[in-house]
Amino acid sequence: MNTQSSVPGPAATNLAPAPAQIDSSASPSPVAEQADPPRPRASAAQVLLATLALLFALWATRDLLVPLLLAMFFALIGNPIIRFLKRLYIPRFLGALLVLASGLSATGLLVNQLVEPASVWVNEAPTELRALAPKLRELLRPMREANTAARSIAQAASSGSGKPVQVIKTEVDDPWSVFLSTPRWIASVLAVILLTYFFMVYGESFQKKTIAMLPGRHRKRVTVEILQAIEVEMSRYVLTISLINCIVGALLAGILFTLGLPLQQALLWGTLAAILNFVPYLGPMIGIGVMLLMGFVSFHSVFASLLPAMVYLGLHVLEGEIVTPIILGKRMAISPLMLILALMACGWMWGIAGLLLAVPMMVCVKIVLSKIDGLAEWAGLLE
Repeated sequence: MNTQSSVPGPAATNLAPAPAQIDSSASPSPVAEQADPPRPRASAAQVLLATLALLFALWATRDLLVPLLLAMFFALIGNPIIRFLKRLYIPRFLGALLVLASGLSATGLLVNQLVEPASVWVNEAPTELRALAPKLRELLRPMREANTAARSIAQAASSGSGKPVQVIKTEVDDPWSVFLSTPRWIASVLAVILLTYFFMVYGESFQKKTIAMLPGRHRKRVTVEILQAIEVEMSRYVLTISLINCIVGALLAGILFTLGLPLQQALLWGTLAAILNFVPYLGPMIGIGVMLLMGFVSFHSVFASLLPAMVYLGLHVLEGEIVTPIILGKRMAISPLMLILALMACGWMWGIAGLLLAVPMMVCVKIVLSKIDGLAEWAGLLE
């Protein structure tokens, strides 16, 4: 073996080319030619500044964005109904007009039925609250004693220094502010109605033209899937939540009527509970406070006064912990932490309308993240 390995043959030299020859003759890899250069990554400070700038822009343009988002939201809900009417050979503009007129008529009838009991309760509430003054005075005795002690300490400090303590009260009472702000609200409502109608009529064609401008079939297909999923899931979510909240309001109104409230007032508080239930966590908290106030005004004994709030809390726990998760499932579940953050941000930027839009916007964000490759983990973060 040593003899064969020490004698070089021609076959051995042909089978073992020099390493330099392999490197020089090798063609460049096609993968290396197609590899994209790495994208520059922004620093944490840049991301923070961009986020703050975006939040400020959303807050500064709230007068423009809130009517636009509300109109898109209402149009998104009404599109399945308009498509159903189109199958019945009803033109799209006429179907949109019917859907919008039906929604406005139902809202007007509901407001007309609830204005009278609401005004009666508002007029009677101060008189009833004055009758509760002894009970409230007894409950607030510790706070009153602490206030008296603090006042005596302040007086002693002022007598020792020779400088009287002055309490400055600032009160803004401008009766013209109500009249100046009324046209603004009317303009916003009219803008929402007109934008909703135009989104219902021309939104589909505008959507098709926008998708046609996207480069590549993959992006077009993904965009169509995202828009279809948003429309289907949002319509299903809003209709389901609306039905559940109406049932909760009807049950509360029935129980309050059984406890002795007049029918119109029971319907008033049931409707208010159904509307507040659209805002998670914050709405039920406000509802419990309102039920406590209503109970103390409408009933005399302590147990009867606390009973409406207890009933409302029980219905909310039953709905939020059992009924809604079973019907909607995990697919529409949102993390409570993310939901609270969204409520805080949208409420700060857009007020009451932001509180109503926070949950639908979170659902849309979750659907978009779940449909885009590489972002499914972020969608799971919202669950």
